[in-house]
Parts: sequence; C-alpha cells; structure tokens
Amino acid sequence: MTDCLFCRMVAGEIPADVVHRTDRVLAFRDINPQASTHVLVIPTDHHPTAGALAEADPALMGEIVAAAHAVARQEGLVSGDGAEPGYRMVANTGPAAGQTVHHVHLHVLGGRDLGWPPG
Repeated sequence: MTDCLFCRMVAGEIPADVVHRTDRVLAFRDINPQASTHVLVIPTDHHPTAGALAEADPALMGEIVAAAHAVARQEGLVSGDGAEPGYRMVANTGPAAGQTVHHVHLHVLGGRDLGWPPG
C-alpha cells in the first residue's frame, strides 16, 4: 500500500530506527516516545487492525507478540527468567481507541512505571 506510512517503512522508502527484524516482522523506535523505551512492532504485510490480522493470519499475530517480547528482553525490560522490571504491550484498534496509522502495530512501552488504568 503506497499510502501507508508503515508499509513505506517496510519498503525502506521512509527511514526507521530498526531494533528487530525478521522476514515477517519489523520493530522500530517510535518517533514520539511515551516512555523511555517505546518501540512499535508491525507485520511486514499490511493488515489494518489486530482483528483483521487475527482473522487472516493468527500465526503472524503470534510472531508479532513474540517479537515484542524479544524487543523487551533486548531493551532490558525483562530478564531471562521473565522477572521485573516489566513492560506493556498496547494495540490500539480503530479510531475510537486512538489508532492513527491503520497498519496493525504493537507498542512496547517500558523504562518507567506505567500507571493503570491507562489514559
């Protein structure tokens, strides 16, 4: 999709600070971070929402979650045994939930205490 920001990042048309990449997943630092660590994890194929991806390719959704955990470990947000300090994964789905780029993505947030409920 030529008008999709994230598709253009996958294609290398727009630069990204990539922290993790596989054949089907790309992870890069958010340009407007909301925490010390704020990384977006996306599929390299275009799917507009988490629900659309879950219906089309549930295994890829699992790969995205696994990549988010790998990023959290790489960024020092979780130890090898899964202990503290921890991290949050967020998937905004649809405009009412705050999704502004309509290419499914997980936010990996950490490096500070994250309150509950979120904003």
